Amino acid sequence: MPVVVDGGSPLPAAQIAVLPPGTAVLGTTAELESYLGAHPREYAVVFGPTVPLEEATSFAAGIRVSHPAVSVIVVREKVLAAVLSSCMEAGVRDVVEQRSADRLAAAVDRARQVWAAINGVDAADGSGHGRVVTVFSPKGGVGKTTTAVNLALALSDHGRRRVCLVDLDLAFGDIAITLQLFPHHTIYDAVPAEDHLDYEMLQNLLTRHEDSLMVLAAPTQPDAKDRIRGELIGRVISSLREHFDFVIVDTAPSFEEQVLQAFDDTDECVLVATLDVPTLKNVKIALETLDLLRVAPDRRWLVLNRADAQVGLTVDKVESILGMPVTVGLPTALEVASATNAGRPIVLSHPDHPVSRGIRLLAEHLVDDVPPGDAGAAEARTEPEPKTRRFARQRR
Repeated sequence: MPVVVDGGSPLPAAQIAVLPPGTAVLGTTAELESYLGAHPREYAVVFGPTVPLEEATSFAAGIRVSHPAVSVIVVREKVLAAVLSSCMEAGVRDVVEQRSADRLAAAVDRARQVWAAINGVDAADGSGHGRVVTVFSPKGGVGKTTTAVNLALALSDHGRRRVCLVDLDLAFGDIAITLQLFPHHTIYDAVPAEDHLDYEMLQNLLTRHEDSLMVLAAPTQPDAKDRIRGELIGRVISSLREHFDFVIVDTAPSFEEQVLQAFDDTDECVLVATLDVPTLKNVKIALETLDLLRVAPDRRWLVLNRADAQVGLTVDKVESILGMPVTVGLPTALEVASATNAGRPIVLSHPDHPVSRGIRLLAEHLVDDVPPGDAGAAEARTEPEPKTRRFARQRR
């Protein structure tokens, strides 16, 4: 994948549209070295028009030694002779005018082919092997989709990681409306291509969120799910994980065929519960089922939503009933519903809110690859606390 560096105004929509889904976006050149170290299969760095030319050429000159297979592409408002001369001396692969989306697409494709040739791989090969995080609850109304959406945005971190959010609640999926997206395609459009589905086809079905998160939306008609087989879900997830750092799967609240297929491909399982006996009973049964299926046995995370509710159940009691620790406790907050209704989920609209901090803490555990058992002790307890309290685990 290419990575874009542009700390000022973003690239024009036409140019963003021609970049591969999952393209990362960084704010400064200073972030590039550590990013490229963590993503060895990046093949192009695109410097936006707001990055000073001296900064872009200096980086290009240095990257010829440290990352010789990575092409540098510079986007300028106007391509002048002096600009071309400086870029050629520094080893910049292409210089593109800001208004020329087709030339940018061609430059990125050439960079991909150069990287593949230098590394001796098929140019159509994937760019990585990301982790699949399945968000599940056997009971509706507990905040599962809200958790999945906010977790995906936290992991994406405004494009610094490549994240794809898959809506696998095929009958009543709400991810598109939660993010106020209007997708032209959904996962249902992959059905005719099931036997020969590849990423080139699949990427045309993705919808880009303004924060660089990619979304594979659920069908718009509930009966469409009957034509989406588990085998197709397997191919979709397998293809996406080769091109994204994280694939977040929001499931239906049941063990239907498509959800079972997602569990087969799951690396991390996030379970969402609330402080009520029916939900805890269902989650307990779900955990037993996951044990039988051997789904992520050592990589399960428990999110306790509305953890401050005074209903006679404590966090300790929840942990005792379910036999697993609470990873993150999230407080009751009207701001969560308001943010969702406004189409700006809580981690974007209120980044310092206790719910946002809890979601980001869970994202940090996933990014840092911290085992669930090492995540620390939950702060959500039974005593009354102000609503500004942080209901989350502290990192060691």
